[in-house]
Amino acid sequence: MTISDNTDPLPRLLAIMAQLRNPDGGCPWDVEQTFATIAPYTIEEAYEVADAIEKEDWASLKDELGDLLFQVVFHSQMASEDGHFAFDDVARAISDKMTRRHPHVFGDQTGIDDADAQTVNWETQKAAERTALAQSEGRKPSALDGVTGGLPALTRAAKLQKRAARVGFDWPDADHVLSDVDEEFGELKHEMATGGSHDRLEDETGDLLFTVVNLARHLGVDPESALRRTNAKFEHRFRHVEDRLAGDGRTTEDAKLEEMDVLWNEAKGRT
Repeated sequence: MTISDNTDPLPRLLAIMAQLRNPDGGCPWDVEQTFATIAPYTIEEAYEVADAIEKEDWASLKDELGDLLFQVVFHSQMASEDGHFAFDDVARAISDKMTRRHPHVFGDQTGIDDADAQTVNWETQKAAERTALAQSEGRKPSALDGVTGGLPALTRAAKLQKRAARVGFDWPDADHVLSDVDEEFGELKHEMATGGSHDRLEDETGDLLFTVVNLARHLGVDPESALRRTNAKFEHRFRHVEDRLAGDGRTTEDAKLEEMDVLWNEAKGRT
């Protein structure tokens, strides 16, 4: 099958995807994929978009957005084959949702004069949608409905805490949360000192991480972004240690921890 380069970009992409999935002449790898096998790639592409934005690498961002769009097209094609929905249904659904959630732009609602007012309005509408969904499923709605389990753990922790805070389940300030951090750290130290089981150590470590996420939220810091930043800083400094050792014809395996710590502090002094 020949797909013209002159075809409009989106129809061309849809046609390419359909051909890749065609058992007759398509790509064997693409044909055998399922929603479950493709999902990890979808998540990976979303992170690569975020990485390109963080680096302000606009050429890479264009490519990564294309890769992410391809994931949407891939899932839509598989859904179409199974008779669930097609790409047009996906585009129509999000268009309907955006117009519904922006009545001040696409309707006659007034009083949405700034971003804060829009955020309140947006959350009110989403809460109403979650309540309607719970009722249609015959269950009681929860403030935590809709916080998907597929999110990275730090991001999900922050979202759970934000939802709880909206109904008043929250400390008044960061100082109160900091006391919680000290308490959780003390409980972890106790388990370590008394030979706590792996399950207890995991529980207390999780409690400490969850509380640190809560502290970040109160400080206005996104925990996922903060940890990515620290990861990048660690990588930069550790590579400096490796490079300095390599300059002497050595590797990290040859060096003592004390030597590497000196080089690490050297790297810290440069960043």
